[in-house]
Amino acid sequence: MFAMQLKRPQTALEPVDLLDPEPGPDQIRVVVGACGVCRTDLHVVDGDLTHPALPIIPGHEIVGRIDRVGPGVTDLSVGMRVGIPWLGHTCGHCFFCTHDAENLCDDPQFTGYTRPGGYATMTVADAHFAFPLGEDGDDVSLAPLLCAGLIGWRSLVKAGDGQKIGLYGFGAAAHILAQVLRWQGRTVYAFTSPGDTKTQDFARSLGAVWAGGSDIAPPDALDAAILFAPVGSLVPAALKAVRKGGRVVCAGIHMSEIPAFSYDDLWEEREIVSVANLTRQDGLDFLSLAPKIGVRTQTTRYALRDANKALDDLRHGRFEGAAVLVP
Repeated sequence: MFAMQLKRPQTALEPVDLLDPEPGPDQIRVVVGACGVCRTDLHVVDGDLTHPALPIIPGHEIVGRIDRVGPGVTDLSVGMRVGIPWLGHTCGHCFFCTHDAENLCDDPQFTGYTRPGGYATMTVADAHFAFPLGEDGDDVSLAPLLCAGLIGWRSLVKAGDGQKIGLYGFGAAAHILAQVLRWQGRTVYAFTSPGDTKTQDFARSLGAVWAGGSDIAPPDALDAAILFAPVGSLVPAALKAVRKGGRVVCAGIHMSEIPAFSYDDLWEEREIVSVANLTRQDGLDFLSLAPKIGVRTQTTRYALRDANKALDDLRHGRFEGAAVLVP
């Protein structure tokens, strides 16, 4: 198989030809049709996440078809189209796994970080963490749902049922979540880099009632704010933007240092919460709901060999929506 592999952090991915992997017990082999490019991939490549299983094939927004199943796999079969997310395996027996919080497993594995990912023509996955996708939609449009969509969904669950929701960083996750929020009848406020009028227009086109720079206070107090941009200084800014009793949800896996802020901004029962990974139930809930909502992803396609360009374009915000690699 062909893959783009990271051998050392802070270096370019290298094209490699590897032996086709074989699925073990409870595993499936998938021929990759598309793999989204996520900001978490950047954190892996740039060395922000410090313990990858090197050399590693990044990528955890994988859509493909099963071409081989290992012993013990009964619910999935050859030919089925599946999606493979970031959380790739859990131990099944720690406190968190046995208390409906497998996203916090003490001994997890992560696709594209501690186990091979989807920047390749094929990959092997734990069958328990592969979601059947059916036949509606094309591989490229579905790929961003596997992380941007799922993490957005989990962030929304953590944000609660408030009406006025602020989204800080209007990229792959926010452009999906905005559609969910509008379908639910909620009000979307979009925050972008200061002066980024193009992205602000994009947010308005998806139903945001207001869009502006993250340095500007919204016209209304928010019930909750979700931070997709990995910028620590946005935490105190978001705390100022939410009402009393409001909640700030930090959705990224990595964030720059949060600066000091006055307790006055946190007082009156405001909350800061973080989001970690996802559960299989998150996947089942969101992926069954997305077709009913009619979620449409805006994507920019790249050839698999152009993975380094896709990552650099993501790093510098050169596209709207999501980048997707196509073998």
